[in-house]
Amino acid sequence: MTSEFKPGRLDVRRLAEAGATVSGEEPLDAYARLSAELAAPADGERVRWEAAGVSRDDAAGEPIPWLHLRASVKVPLICQRCLGPVGVPLEVDRWFRFVKDEDTAAAEDEESEEDVLVASRDFDLHALVEDELLMEIPVTPRHERCPEPVKLSAADPEFDAAEAARPNPFAALEKLRSDKLK
Repeated sequence: MTSEFKPGRLDVRRLAEAGATVSGEEPLDAYARLSAELAAPADGERVRWEAAGVSRDDAAGEPIPWLHLRASVKVPLICQRCLGPVGVPLEVDRWFRFVKDEDTAAAEDEESEEDVLVASRDFDLHALVEDELLMEIPVTPRHERCPEPVKLSAADPEFDAAEAARPNPFAALEKLRSDKLK
């Protein structure tokens, strides 16, 4: 990463005009919101990312800044099948187009295939990396094949024994009915 472009305060237009690339690697713990989603501490795991700026002309010939973001990390989550820990790789490979203001971004984001963001001189690239990785977390993380057989039975012998020992409430009603018929 060059000292000219700082990911915490990135001038997106300058990055795109220069056709430059910034990259980094930080401990997963540096991303607080992502770390909060983990099932266990991610000792030694690192987030690797790269952002390449590109300037493309629009229909009117005006230069538009674009950013190609790639990021990856492996996070510990809970398998929803066996309830054991599972390492889930998160991968981001996405393009972003930058516009001048929030209104333009909101209007164009609905119609375009790429994500539309607002260009600024102090864009927080780390926050974008974290947002994109958070969106990659699967709704139901699970092993491809669980390391231990999954117990698919909910039978509990103690519960069954307690249920058998409890008197049937309808037996008491039957007794009342038979007393009345006598």
